[in-house]
Amino acid sequence: MDVGVLALQGDVQAHAKLLETLGQPAREVRRVADLAGLQGLVLPGGESSTMWHLMRAGGLDVGLASFANHGGALLGTCAGAILLAREVSNPTACGLGLLDIGVQRNAYGRQTESCVARATTDVGRPEWIEAVLIRAPRIVRVGRDVATRARIDGDPVWVETARIIATTFHPELSDERRVHQRFLERATHAAPFRAAD
Repeated sequence: MDVGVLALQGDVQAHAKLLETLGQPAREVRRVADLAGLQGLVLPGGESSTMWHLMRAGGLDVGLASFANHGGALLGTCAGAILLAREVSNPTACGLGLLDIGVQRNAYGRQTESCVARATTDVGRPEWIEAVLIRAPRIVRVGRDVATRARIDGDPVWVETARIIATTFHPELSDERRVHQRFLERATHAAPFRAAD
């Protein structure tokens, strides 16, 4: 299986290291051509506006939409979740619109208010997840075909569809592996992407 991590900006190495501990090497993706052969792609945390501008400048926004349309698995954490969302506020921004959720940027506070919280989950045991929140977005709307897998004080912090997973927290910065394991399960069932399609 071949998976990648979007490497325009953000915590790329932390995701790559976690995937490696799960027995799955990941390659860095910076250009549309780097998507060739991939079955899954991680969109890491970072600065969503910067990532969006870099993606558009290189045509990766179109490439990622094609990747998703061809059945590729996607995991977006924090800023990656913002990029995947259909609606972005605070301020209003563009994104890929691949996941039917609405998010509010920086809803959990500034960098100095970053924290580690416990999120309740229905995925595996224990029934909670250590959730690292760094200038995290809040999911304010979840579409009909999107399942919520973890919450903090009632707010969704982990949502997913058959092929796309998004978290507002950073599972790569803790010992939590369930998010990435579910991403790899989805990638296993995806056909390698042909970037020219």
